[in-house]
Amino acid sequence: MNKYIKLSILSVALVGVTTACDMDSPSISSLDESSVFSVYSLAEAEVMSIHQSFGETNSYRGRFLPYYGLNSDVETGGRSTPSLASKTDDKQSLWNYSTLPNNGQMNTDNNAYAKFYEGIERANLAIKGLRQYGNTASNPNMAQLLGEALTLRAVIYTDLTKAWGDVPARFEPNNSENMYKPRTNRDVIYKQLLADLKEAEDYCYWPNENSITSSTERVSKSFVKGLRARIALYAGGYGLRGDGFRKSNDPELETSKMYQIVKEECIDIINSRRNTLGEFADNFKKLSQDNVTAGGESLWEIPFSDSRGRVLYTWGVYHQAKDQYTQQAQGGTNSPMPYLFYDYDVDDVRRDITCVPYKWSKELVAGKSYQELSSIDKWCFGKLRYEWMKRIVTSTNDDGINWQYMRLADVYLMAAEAVNQLDGPDAAWQYMEPVLSRALPAAKVAELKAKYTASKEAFHNGIVDQRALEFAGEALRKADLVRWGIIDEKMAECKEKLTRLANRQGEYADLPVKVYTKIYSEGDAALINQYNMYMGDSPNPNGESIIIYGLNHGDDTEAISTELKDAGFASKDWFEGKDGLKLKEDYINGIYVNIPSLNCLWPIWQTFVNSSNGLINNDGNYGQLSD
Repeated sequence: MNKYIKLSILSVALVGVTTACDMDSPSISSLDESSVFSVYSLAEAEVMSIHQSFGETNSYRGRFLPYYGLNSDVETGGRSTPSLASKTDDKQSLWNYSTLPNNGQMNTDNNAYAKFYEGIERANLAIKGLRQYGNTASNPNMAQLLGEALTLRAVIYTDLTKAWGDVPARFEPNNSENMYKPRTNRDVIYKQLLADLKEAEDYCYWPNENSITSSTERVSKSFVKGLRARIALYAGGYGLRGDGFRKSNDPELETSKMYQIVKEECIDIINSRRNTLGEFADNFKKLSQDNVTAGGESLWEIPFSDSRGRVLYTWGVYHQAKDQYTQQAQGGTNSPMPYLFYDYDVDDVRRDITCVPYKWSKELVAGKSYQELSSIDKWCFGKLRYEWMKRIVTSTNDDGINWQYMRLADVYLMAAEAVNQLDGPDAAWQYMEPVLSRALPAAKVAELKAKYTASKEAFHNGIVDQRALEFAGEALRKADLVRWGIIDEKMAECKEKLTRLANRQGEYADLPVKVYTKIYSEGDAALINQYNMYMGDSPNPNGESIIIYGLNHGDDTEAISTELKDAGFASKDWFEGKDGLKLKEDYINGIYVNIPSLNCLWPIWQTFVNSSNGLINNDGNYGQLSD
């Protein structure tokens, strides 16, 4: 595996940057810029050093990726579940739409906010140096580096505006005149990023067009175009502003204009045929196996070295002990909403990959753990698994799995959304169909086609539903709900669905009270097929993999309880414990405690406000600007 995290020559001076609006001006390097940015290997090190800011302890690694995506209507806390009684807990308040500027997890001078600006400064230095000394007009590899630097800066600004809205923006290196800056209207930032990425398209190679872009850890033209499309969706959608929750009033960012950008960029990627979808599970197995070969579904990944990154730690299946697959007893920090499993069609291959009802045992038998039933309020995401890895994780907290920032399925569904709005559902179906065809039987795809193409509204609702099922556990959903302007509606629906699930009412009335489980053995194959039982995934199922009956709608555990017991199954009440319902009111009401649309941003942390020279505050709607 190639992990492009290098310590640059010029950027080492950025260590310890901490001011409010971003960073103190870096020290001047003893090495002349013209020397660094006129030599490819040195210039490459400068650009690759931007990645270092992604992997710092409290940056993407330990703060942004674990916390930003919660709570959506598909993602929530797992090992630490939502709780109204604990609503002021520092972690809970990052999820439940009540975040304060003095949050104990974030209010430090080395957290994600600071590290994002550190990465921006590294990018600004690289962009300036490459423009002046890189001879990019005649050296395509140097131009590739300039395109990468522009794109990585755009990644960071995209995530800054997602989480903090209007933020200080600087597109030149720090100096004495621009050190302190107030918030910048995000519309200005969006327009700069869209222009930057349009420029970067001309510089970057397609995947595998050059050896540089043979890895998913390097920025390719596919990713540049995909990121430009994603930013256009955010720019043309809803967001929290100083005067309320609304779309931009800037005519340059009008929604239909942004959808036109999305349409053109995504169709270019698709028509290039430089990336392929493949099987749904294969994408995540490759990710778990450190396979960074470009040209598959993955468009770009944040690279984490073996000693960095808490991706599987946060989003993977929970291993309670050091066992045959890992020496790290972690995973399951974040979880699917308890109803998500039941939202999938029983034949949808995405269901059992995404939603895992088991954890690996704390008890070891002959040195090995085994799968055991978890709890209805503590599912695991299964897209990332220690048991799929080709190496054993030995670090206490870090697993070194890359964060997959964008994949081709996203491009297809962004194209479908944009084409539907511009040209109608019949034209849009060709871009939704490939994503559904790999997930569902042909007959069920045909049923969805008839349903979704009935009208533009029906198709958009299909996009809303399918993006939930496709990207759950990838931290895209919250930003989607915000940009569509439906976050209040969907989070209210979330509480309603949880209440019905807890009480087995409405669409959940046909779920059995009890589920039956046992460890799989070869003699169980006929029983599994006969009753369409759930079976956990494992490289070696004998003695490890759990079989479950009672998770599907309509499963009749009463009718076959005797048969199951005779076959060695044990029963467990899935909905109630010794102290009543497992999905308690405290859990449900802890999902959000304020109106989500008016609290969907984080405040700028108090340490940065205090050192901003009076230019930053969190007044009103989290300090956001009006036009």
